[in-house]
Amino acid sequence: MKKFLTIAFLIFAAFAVFPGGQSAQPAQAPELDVTSLKITFVPSRDPAAILEFVGPLQDLLKGKLVEMGYSNLETVTVEVSATYEAAGEALDAGTTDIAFLPGGTYALYSADGNIDVILAATRNGLSKDSENAREWNDGQPTLPVDGQVTYYRSIVVAGPSAKGRELAAKINAGQALTWEDLNSAKWGVQGATSSAGTVFPSVWLYQNHEKFVTDLAQSAPTGGYGNSLAGLAAGTYDLVSLYADARRDYAEQWNSSAEGGYNRPESIWAETDVVIVTPGIFNDTIAVSNKTVTDKMKTDLQKAFIDLVQTEEGLAIFAVYSHAGYAIVTDADYESARVAQSVVLGK
Repeated sequence: MKKFLTIAFLIFAAFAVFPGGQSAQPAQAPELDVTSLKITFVPSRDPAAILEFVGPLQDLLKGKLVEMGYSNLETVTVEVSATYEAAGEALDAGTTDIAFLPGGTYALYSADGNIDVILAATRNGLSKDSENAREWNDGQPTLPVDGQVTYYRSIVVAGPSAKGRELAAKINAGQALTWEDLNSAKWGVQGATSSAGTVFPSVWLYQNHEKFVTDLAQSAPTGGYGNSLAGLAAGTYDLVSLYADARRDYAEQWNSSAEGGYNRPESIWAETDVVIVTPGIFNDTIAVSNKTVTDKMKTDLQKAFIDLVQTEEGLAIFAVYSHAGYAIVTDADYESARVAQSVVLGK
């Protein structure tokens, strides 16, 4: 009888702990049971150039996460979306896991709670930072300076076209641009949620003229800042909206006669002038989909990206967006971006 009870107890224990009589296997935390990750980048530069920069991130991030316990992770892939809005929509739908989004795009697509910010970029400060556009027009390059900042500015730049030179001359003479001045120019802008390319230029127009980018008679999205500067060089646009150090990123192309160059005779600093400077914009985000990324993985991704940007290889990757570091932030930090969006959308 004693022997029977012992055997019965062991059988009961086996079924209680391992249903179906399965052999014991160590339980794996569901947060670590990830086989693939997709990262989406916005097309703020030529997509091929972005992919060339960020391609190594696939192996670097995978290696970092495997070290942290994600042993089932097989692939990390990177892509560039067709538009800023497409990146926000993919993250909102959970068809991508991680996206590098401007603050305005994040503010718009985070409203329903399907995405969450985990990090904000830090950048080197710039040698020119005044809200007075005239002070940017000394013919000298805008250069990085020591010290990290968590904001950047949008600038509107006049090109070498006759109208561009007319508006630049007014600014450099200390005069203010009227709505008629601005509305008579051909503008190259970005997608509706681009902070530097559309949202904050619209905020500036509203504050100064109670108008928006959408009120301009001649404005069109260019599909990327490279296209904006190519059009500025060709005279297709008189004015383009850019991030503050965009001219530095395209200074070589401005003079290059090789394929993809803009073939201009003088430097970009000599042939362009800033006519509008916006207030500071909170830096770009790394955001995740709440549909596919768990709370634990958010924390692990924060650590992984912060560690990677401190390496030579990682810094070279994130330089595509002029990111020099990352800081942990929360959704509340982007409330000002939501306010800007509400001004632009008239809500």
